[in-house]
Amino acid sequence: MSDKHLIDVQEVAPAEVSEMDLYQRREKIYTRKIEGFFQRIRLYTGWPLLIGYFLLPWLSWDGRQAVWFDLPERKFHILGLVFWPQDFPLLAFLLIIAAFGLFAVTVFAGRVWCGYTCPQTVWTSIFMWIEQRFEGSRNQRMRLDKAPWSMEKLGRKVLKHGGWLFVAFLTGMTFVGYFYPIRELLPDLLTLSAGQWGVLWTIFFTCATYINAGWMREQVCKYMCPYARFQSVMFDQDTLIVSYDPVRGEPRGSRKRDADHRAQGLGDCIDCNLCVQVCPTGIDIRDGLQYECIGCALCIDACNSVMDKMSYPRGLISYTSEHQLQGGKTHWLRPRMIGYVLVLSVMVGLFSYRVISRVPLEMTVIRDRNELYVTTMDGDIENIYTLSLVNMEQSMHEFEIAISGIDGAEIIGDTLHTLDGGEVRSISLRVRIAPELLQRPSTEIEFTARATDRESLQISSESRFMRPL
Repeated sequence: MSDKHLIDVQEVAPAEVSEMDLYQRREKIYTRKIEGFFQRIRLYTGWPLLIGYFLLPWLSWDGRQAVWFDLPERKFHILGLVFWPQDFPLLAFLLIIAAFGLFAVTVFAGRVWCGYTCPQTVWTSIFMWIEQRFEGSRNQRMRLDKAPWSMEKLGRKVLKHGGWLFVAFLTGMTFVGYFYPIRELLPDLLTLSAGQWGVLWTIFFTCATYINAGWMREQVCKYMCPYARFQSVMFDQDTLIVSYDPVRGEPRGSRKRDADHRAQGLGDCIDCNLCVQVCPTGIDIRDGLQYECIGCALCIDACNSVMDKMSYPRGLISYTSEHQLQGGKTHWLRPRMIGYVLVLSVMVGLFSYRVISRVPLEMTVIRDRNELYVTTMDGDIENIYTLSLVNMEQSMHEFEIAISGIDGAEIIGDTLHTLDGGEVRSISLRVRIAPELLQRPSTEIEFTARATDRESLQISSESRFMRPL
């Protein structure tokens, strides 16, 4: 840094130093409505999320709610499959896959998840649409908030908050409907006959949606979401991010549409601030990449609309990379990206295989610890076992219990048991063996439960058979 520059800094510093209160009151952001290519993409990504969220609990599958997390029974019904607490490793594996998928997408295209499919973004967009519907455009909303209270202002505010509460209630009720049969929940809530917990959780999620999407909005993304904080760790110089091209845009300034701005020493940016007015987090993308940017591309559509009116080329604000901004090329195939794709492919393959090959049957064998063995009057040796058999399917099956590992061993008791879908059965039985067939004091023995109507539905569990020393 030159001496002249140091002198300049010292001279202007006293006049420019200011303090910022970290607890200062939030300034409300009035967003401007804009349409464009990327907003149509956001529409196509947001609606499937909404439709899936609100519709899935109402669908039926084999006479049961298609997606239902039955916590009292510890059963999780997902599109015809029934998962139990024993399947929690699958859930952990799925969450790891989702995390790696999010990392891979971030390395490739920045925070597109936040801008296009994050529930906070989608629900905030709905609330903003309701606000625009009842209070008008950006300028109309600003004037309305500054105006003194009147019947018109009160009516508009009541309609807006009524719309917010209606959407929030539907959201909260639907969320609870994934854990409480929704066809029972809705009439129970309307008739005030729902259980205490059903009402409390519906109120809680209604209030959470109303506050997060209606009042807090960008503050959730800026201060509460941890993803905004560690996103920069995953970025590299080839990551696609929403960026302003200062080489082309600067110096910015207003001009007439038909004027030769290059002759006036101006760049393509006309300093209309439209990119700031449409930003849901209230940042100026022209100041460079900021952690508040959620990559929603609203500023891109806004800037492109201005470029079209001025007959300038599009792309002053665009999805680009740091390499490209510096005059280079974006490297699509790079080691980190290839690594993420390979790891994701392997993990998805293993998860798919595990789900497909999953046997919806669980069996635990416990040998009676109080009596190691029993000697019958005929001299045979008996061990007593308790089998806990779980039919994890939704349909009824008859199971046959068999043993292997010791020739001549026989089961004393009923070996055929019929279990309803989702039933847990505790089965007590004895295994008898002639002592001359036992070579050691402790011998491994294997129990097998096999469905009589489907050979592939079977499970085995090992235990030990004890004899006198």
